Amino acid sequence: MAKTSKNILDEARAQIKQVDIDEARRMMEKPGTVLIDVREPDEWRQGHIANAIGISRGFLELRIEEKVPDRKTPIIVQCASGTRSLLAARTLHELGYENIFNLTGGFNAWKDRGLPWVADRQFTPEELTRYSRHFVIPEVGEKGQAKLLDSKVLLLGTGALGSPSSLYLAAAGVGTIGLVDFDVVDLSNLQRQIVHTADRVGMLKTESAQKQINALNPGIKVVRHDVRLTSENVMDIIRDYDVIVNCGDNFPTRYLINDACVLAKKPLVDGAIFRFEGQATVFYPDAGGPCYRCLYPEPAPPDMAPSCAEAGVLGALPGLIGSIEALEAIKLLLGAGEPLIGKMVYFDTLSDRDYVRILKIRKDPKCPICSEHPTQTGLIDYEAFCGLAPSNGANGAALENGTNVSAAAR
Repeated sequence: MAKTSKNILDEARAQIKQVDIDEARRMMEKPGTVLIDVREPDEWRQGHIANAIGISRGFLELRIEEKVPDRKTPIIVQCASGTRSLLAARTLHELGYENIFNLTGGFNAWKDRGLPWVADRQFTPEELTRYSRHFVIPEVGEKGQAKLLDSKVLLLGTGALGSPSSLYLAAAGVGTIGLVDFDVVDLSNLQRQIVHTADRVGMLKTESAQKQINALNPGIKVVRHDVRLTSENVMDIIRDYDVIVNCGDNFPTRYLINDACVLAKKPLVDGAIFRFEGQATVFYPDAGGPCYRCLYPEPAPPDMAPSCAEAGVLGALPGLIGSIEALEAIKLLLGAGEPLIGKMVYFDTLSDRDYVRILKIRKDPKCPICSEHPTQTGLIDYEAFCGLAPSNGANGAALENGTNVSAAAR
């Protein structure tokens, strides 16, 4: 004889212990107890109990082990009224979880008691569709996407590295993207700077990049800084941003933004390219990692740092390094995974054996800017520090190759 829904629910009640709100609250006060909300995403968005883990009923079997790997963990299962959660609790019991409880009355009873609950960001219908692939990633989800939309990232340079970085940050939904550059688009840029187009030759790079970013994602706020970065303006420019991404080059700018980020306690995602080689890392002394000065205490002589026009760069290479920079920035914003702090990913794209290497970067205990007893406590004249005459027009954030990538690999 076929079972009715009542039979199934009665069997579940016989297997799963029911707890009321008072008992659930006492359990939740103890370390280790987990509350699983099995309602659908649209219900979750309208409000949920703080610290609950949202796993919709349809994904419970697929995701529960990611969230609760220990099958001895006490788990309270909750839905809107207590019926769906009862069936979900039975499923967890069948999966081998030993301490499963069902919250009678569910979230509706919780609200009716006047107990505290929270509501997450209310996404627009367009955002729900646009970021749908992010929502299903456990490390991102709706909470992570809300973080990205509320985040601010500053890009130094809108050239070869800034092109893929800016586009992927915009596509990911980083809510505010700042652009620092005062160069204009040149026809020779288009071999690698994919954020620009032929009809924008002569246009300010920040304006051209803004057009492309907003064409891809109109919801992104673009803040243009059409200035040359200097010791006088850098602290004001970086102040409101969560992550700084160095997509430009030349040594004065690299040392300047490094020192400014150390002083401001901000993470600096850094990349460099040279012909067929590239590298990317995260400088973040405030998280225990090294800074750029730990790796390169002194700048190379000017004649040892050829420009892109002098040395050349393969057009596709910036897409690789710039995308890694965007990825590292997103990881920092989400707090997901392990960012490249104290590590550098190095590419030699002509090699068939060492195409990719991960290099360790040690913190210098005598670093003049990030050590426990720094000898430099403010910003300096970086043109003089690097042995260069004052610039009279070249954009400090527009060149592509400023570190000797091969030297870093050695």
